[in-house]
Amino acid sequence: MINQEIKTLIAAQCDEMIAFRRDLHRHPELPFEEFRTTQRIAEELDKIGIKYRLTQPTGIIAEIQGATAGKTVLLRADIDALPVMERNQKIDYQSTIPGKMHACGHDSHAAMLLTAAKALYHLRDQLKGKVRFVFQPAEEIAAGAKVMIEQGVMDHVDNVFGMHIWSQLPTNRIACQVGPSFASADILKVTFKGQGGHGSMPHDTVDAAMVASAFVMNIQAIVSREIDPLEPAVVTIGKMEVGTRFNVIAENAILEGTIRCFNVEVRKKIEQAIRRYAEHVAAMYRATAHVDYIYGTLPLINEERSALFAQSIIQQAFGEQVLCNERPTTGGEDFSYYLEHAPGAFALVGSGNEAKDTKWAHHHGCFNIDEDGMLLGAELYAQYAWAYLNQNQF
Repeated sequence: MINQEIKTLIAAQCDEMIAFRRDLHRHPELPFEEFRTTQRIAEELDKIGIKYRLTQPTGIIAEIQGATAGKTVLLRADIDALPVMERNQKIDYQSTIPGKMHACGHDSHAAMLLTAAKALYHLRDQLKGKVRFVFQPAEEIAAGAKVMIEQGVMDHVDNVFGMHIWSQLPTNRIACQVGPSFASADILKVTFKGQGGHGSMPHDTVDAAMVASAFVMNIQAIVSREIDPLEPAVVTIGKMEVGTRFNVIAENAILEGTIRCFNVEVRKKIEQAIRRYAEHVAAMYRATAHVDYIYGTLPLINEERSALFAQSIIQQAFGEQVLCNERPTTGGEDFSYYLEHAPGAFALVGSGNEAKDTKWAHHHGCFNIDEDGMLLGAELYAQYAWAYLNQNQF
């Protein structure tokens, strides 16, 4: 299934790939503001001769049609940055925009996919079918995939494949497990309304601070007593706004948090329980409650055949020692929306290297990648598409 010419072509483009990644790193753009990034990708596609169309407000869908008809495989890279101040002092390609940074590696995703596109375009006369390249905006706010789908990105697609550079994995290791990979990532906002008053006269009030505190303490029982212990779930309240002054009993409390799990039925059960807890805790203290439960990303569940297919490609292209197991993460990933429309898989490409100081957590101001890992990522993109279109297993 492996095309040795792809390996040669990718290796020959290594310096260009790193230079392009560093250019994007210097000019990070937030979700749905990736106008320069989109333009730079388009310029490179123009140089190659690959046809594409711009999506709105940002992003690109490009295609290579093989010599003969066949299936369509979609390769996706996200391109947005984060509102994070860069703290890397030892590199010469730091962000030039204060408070904005490629702190999750999406700059490398775009560079790897562009490099894979160059290799596959060179071999287009040997392809059976079509490769669709998606440079997607706004992954960090879980909105870009939905917007791309609305603009037709999944039309007539038979299989999808994506990846994420991963600082928690050593460089030269790749994971693509069957089943759960990323969790659903929902947003919770609960507003409690009581009755304020003087701190010395609590009997004339309904204390929203007590209501909020009771709610925060009690909802952990949802996970520990209402959810199957074999089903991972996280309920976190990360922000509380309660009260206005030291001697004024709070009338209002606003709580915000997130819920993570790997099962849509568990997700529904947690939502229902949170609404029930909010209503009953509020009633117990004579307050009222309003719950806003916002669905974020779906759980990202790698389809079995696609994940096993990716594993076989990793082993054949790079050796059995490169393939590794990585436990599912409760982080979110909007690639999950593509998997609603077609089977596919999502891989994690290692870039953690102590010697190069690239083991910082994603979204940290010191985050950086070992660029040696990009060679594997770019080739994996290309080899997956090549093998999928030129074999008869699917």
